[in-house]
Amino acid sequence: MNELMVQNPLLLLFTVASIGYLIGNIRIKGISLGVAAVLFTGLVMGAMNPNFKIPAIVTNLGLVLFVYSIGLKSGPAFFQSYKKNGLRDFLFLVSMLVFSGVFAGALFFMMDISAAMITGAYAGSTTNTPALAAVIDYINNLQGDNQNLASDAVIGYSFSYPMGVMGSIIVILIMEKFLKIDYKKEKKELRKEYPLDKHLSSITLQVTNPEICGIQMRDLMKKYKWDVVFGRISQNENIALTNYSTTFALGDQLMVVGNDDELIKITEDIGQKVDNDLDLDRTEFDVRRIFVSNPRVVGRTIASLQIDKKFNAIITRIRRGDAEMLVSGNTVLELGDRLRFVARREDLYLLSDYFGDSYKASSKINLFTFGIGIGLGLILGSIELNFGPNFSFSLGLAGGPLLVGLLLGALRRTGPIVWSLPYSSNTTLQQIGLILLLAGIGVSAGHSFIDSFSSDAIWVFIASIFISMVTAMAMIFIGYKFIKLPFTLLMGLVSNQPAILDFATDRSDSMVPEIGYTMVFPIAMILKIVIAQVLLIVLL
Repeated sequence: MNELMVQNPLLLLFTVASIGYLIGNIRIKGISLGVAAVLFTGLVMGAMNPNFKIPAIVTNLGLVLFVYSIGLKSGPAFFQSYKKNGLRDFLFLVSMLVFSGVFAGALFFMMDISAAMITGAYAGSTTNTPALAAVIDYINNLQGDNQNLASDAVIGYSFSYPMGVMGSIIVILIMEKFLKIDYKKEKKELRKEYPLDKHLSSITLQVTNPEICGIQMRDLMKKYKWDVVFGRISQNENIALTNYSTTFALGDQLMVVGNDDELIKITEDIGQKVDNDLDLDRTEFDVRRIFVSNPRVVGRTIASLQIDKKFNAIITRIRRGDAEMLVSGNTVLELGDRLRFVARREDLYLLSDYFGDSYKASSKINLFTFGIGIGLGLILGSIELNFGPNFSFSLGLAGGPLLVGLLLGALRRTGPIVWSLPYSSNTTLQQIGLILLLAGIGVSAGHSFIDSFSSDAIWVFIASIFISMVTAMAMIFIGYKFIKLPFTLLMGLVSNQPAILDFATDRSDSMVPEIGYTMVFPIAMILKIVIAQVLLIVLL
């Protein structure tokens, strides 16, 4: 069997992936490794046989697919977040990254580890392969025989990388207990700031408050700050659809869609809940969910489509992936969105044609735009910036595609060209990319991890525990207690490796960690490369 896997890397790849995925789904007291188990399965397989190899192009492909897909998905929220608290978040991230480098330098003097080895440990514990590559390049440019220095850096990296992954996961579990994090409560508080699932429901209200009568709905929405959507209205036994010019009168019955808290609030403002469910009245208006598959409407806001002028219809809610959200005029449509319409039957057929309403079409990947986007990212990542004879860096396979993905994800479309991916396709690409990446890294590092075992390596392993855990703990504690950042966002900030991000996303059951990951990754990519080289120069 060993010989078969040596000769067939694809068999090895899918063996590691399947076993790792199986182990990752095992829960012990509610905790599981998730997809990170693929990495550790790869380490075990690589340690078993030094001839086990997964081609580097497979690992690189996984990395590119993962970071580009994450960039496309998180682009809008990334720029929105920095627009709101840009300077504060930037200074916080930079200070924490510098702290990690200073802390690694302190461990050099405390543990009597070689400069190259502690630098490699820093790169590994922060899971930054480009930083290691930059350090080795600097060492190779030094005069004399520097083979031992380069070897020490690699050993430090090999022993610290697994702890760089596990350390952050352990810290997340410790800090969520220490800070008494309630994920459901935090998710509820973040719904207005991030596009999270609102757990929507609908009720019928009867107007009994005279203070809201005779006032246009647009003015009432501003005054009371209602975060709901109005559907049908029954006035004098006539049923019609509401709009911003609608005015209410005593005795009117309204169909209202929102989350439970908002529905309780608006019930107090309007009047009382009644048993008459207007949603069941299909005499004139019907209800249908319609898929967004027409590229001409993707990347455009609801307001720009002027639906109320073209059809007698209302969009009451939108479902994106597993999240159900309210619709506003600023909501931007994406491929695969499912819109819930209330409209006349004849308009529903026209709306289906207008939005496409094809599940198959809404799930396809446009390989033209996908290929161009990744190509631009690879070109950007290959550009090397030189600052003097001994210092240079490039964004590499991770940074280039991620930055391009963020930009194109925020743009969504350029003229007729749609950059974004359908939600289902994006999720699938992320998962495939992550599994390819972790399996490749694990198998390639497994044998060197065992082969390099020595007394120095044990100290490196201990040092990596301190670097990864102390810096992650400091970032979460300071960020949560003093900067007042959400814990779920901080989970993404300490997720310096895709496996950690997947664990954080699964743990919090929200996409907020992905936003944190994309916030920190481009900055961290560059700064860690700089810090690693400065660390080596200072300590040599």
